[in-house]
Amino acid sequence: MCGILGIVANEPVNQMLYDGLLVLQHRGQDAAGIVTSDGNRFYMHKNNGLVKDVFHTRHMRHLVGNAGIAHVRYPTAGSSSAAEAQPFYVNSPFGIVLGHNGNLTNADKLKEDMFKQDLRHINTNSDSEVLLNVFAHAVEKSTKNNVLTSDIIFDAATSVFNRCRGAYAVVSMIANFGLLAFRDPHGIRPLVIGCKETETGPEYVIASESVALDVLGFKLLRDVEPGEAIFIDLDGNFYSKQCVKSKKRTPCIFEYVYLARPDSLIDGVSVYQTRLNMGKTLAKQIVKNWANHKIDVVIPIPDTSRPCAQEVALALKADFREGFVKNRYIGRTFIMPGQALRKKSVRQKLNPIKIEFKNKNVLLIDDSIVRGTTSREIVQMARDAGAKKVYLASAAPPVKYPNVYGIDMPTRHELIAHNKTEDQIKQEIGADDLIYQDLDDLKMTIHQENKNLKEFDCSCFDGQYVTDDVSEMYLNKIEAIRSDKTLSDRPSNATTQLDLNLIDFSNVEEEHA
Repeated sequence: MCGILGIVANEPVNQMLYDGLLVLQHRGQDAAGIVTSDGNRFYMHKNNGLVKDVFHTRHMRHLVGNAGIAHVRYPTAGSSSAAEAQPFYVNSPFGIVLGHNGNLTNADKLKEDMFKQDLRHINTNSDSEVLLNVFAHAVEKSTKNNVLTSDIIFDAATSVFNRCRGAYAVVSMIANFGLLAFRDPHGIRPLVIGCKETETGPEYVIASESVALDVLGFKLLRDVEPGEAIFIDLDGNFYSKQCVKSKKRTPCIFEYVYLARPDSLIDGVSVYQTRLNMGKTLAKQIVKNWANHKIDVVIPIPDTSRPCAQEVALALKADFREGFVKNRYIGRTFIMPGQALRKKSVRQKLNPIKIEFKNKNVLLIDDSIVRGTTSREIVQMARDAGAKKVYLASAAPPVKYPNVYGIDMPTRHELIAHNKTEDQIKQEIGADDLIYQDLDDLKMTIHQENKNLKEFDCSCFDGQYVTDDVSEMYLNKIEAIRSDKTLSDRPSNATTQLDLNLIDFSNVEEEHA
């Protein structure tokens, strides 16, 4: 889960890119980066940290030009090194920068091909750098007489679609030429287009979520189609092409459950409305299965589950109360790399309002239950605050399988629902009772808002991967790579001397913090 942004405007874009990244910060808190262009030259600044900490006034002054791309990251592949902050840059051909949201499932094979066949060097462990070099190689092979055209760009994008597997939403910029965006043939990760008419001509923005367009004053045009490439030249001319014959819109259902902001639209569907719908279907299950449970109060586990909890309380004719105060300076706990760190962070992140629990039968609503660490701690916090009974309901089905398309929940043994019954999960969490959303109901909460959305990537719930290349061997491999121990051992230092010696910055001017 990362956030990407690209803008072509008639005015400097540095402030717009910064403001857009701020509202996409929920998609990645590990690193941030911006690249701008005034034509033939790129200006780059990126580093580990939150947007507000990575960029200061001196950096913003340095980021000149009327076009640019930006990225916020949390790592699902590669490492947490500042060297892997995005966007990435290559100087051949023409100079290209790229930011990527998703995960390539055939990155290792592509990296091998890059070295043996394409004679291109990959300097990090990031699949995003692999994707950049696949694209750059395709541009180089398609270009004749050093003349670049939009047709060549679309041919190169088609080559990327033919070679790359997995999930990828991409923004890229070619020096002195324009902005390119594309979305994988399954449309797994979100990407939208916005436009703003000005006296000097149209301005365009491409972003992971529509909320970035709202904040920047752009009108939402539409989503980028699966397998589609969008090119906007530096004069503001807009081109698009469907680059694959076989496409299948299967967006990640977890975007609606948890990842996206509620004020965003994804594939024409309001995230907020789907979360209200989730509450209605969940309430029906509670009424059906918990007829003998007396529930005094419904309390959301902030923040994503609040719309769902409101609908549950309404349907049950129970009180809806805010029972937890959230410390907004603590990151998302399922992203954190160690069980001990996650457990500690839950207590730092949430504090109960005890009068809402004392002597009450409490129904807690969470958006999802992944590792169970947060749920276990919160149930105990409710008991410590004086609750008589603590029931837990999940707005999502049980998370049983790894997500390989850009969400960091990779190891099956860490997922509390993997190979366990609901009764076993209930005992492990310590709740008096537990209920999950039904997967078919979850799909219906989105489908009823857009009848054209019929299928989804639900792999973390049902183990069915929408690409055809995810085998048991692949799952075992990523689990070995991304285990908690491996994550905690990853380096967090900046680029090594070897890295700097191998990177050609001849077409990039970068200011370091």
